[in-house]
Amino acid sequence: MAEEQQAAPRREVVTGVPRGTRRRPPPHTPARSEISEQTTLGATYVRALMRSQLRAGAMALAAMALLIGLLPLVFVVVPRGFSGPLVWVALALAVYPVMWLIARWYVRRAEANEAAFTGLVTDPAESPRPRCC
Repeated sequence: MAEEQQAAPRREVVTGVPRGTRRRPPPHTPARSEISEQTTLGATYVRALMRSQLRAGAMALAAMALLIGLLPLVFVVVPRGFSGPLVWVALALAVYPVMWLIARWYVRRAEANEAAFTGLVTDPAESPRPRCC
């Protein structure tokens, strides 16, 4: 009789990760795979980045050369009596701040080029990680 009154078979509960929290593999980004597989298209992407960085560097170098190259002409045009103090004023108050501005422009342009390239390579669904400190 004990065997006849035996309870129904025990139910098994199968659990898993809830659907909302399941991690999917990251989507396949074509640009990233083209670069990592070293295809012709990937080489074109990298070449475009290098070309834009070279263009920014050449423009900064040209601006610096123009700034420094014109100084001797300025010193020739100025009369001899003023040339002593003018040299120091031109070097201290004119050249270095302009050189700093050119360098700052170059760094910002280089970072913008890299950000544009990173935006091309990374998946738009990935949120950018916040920068620490």
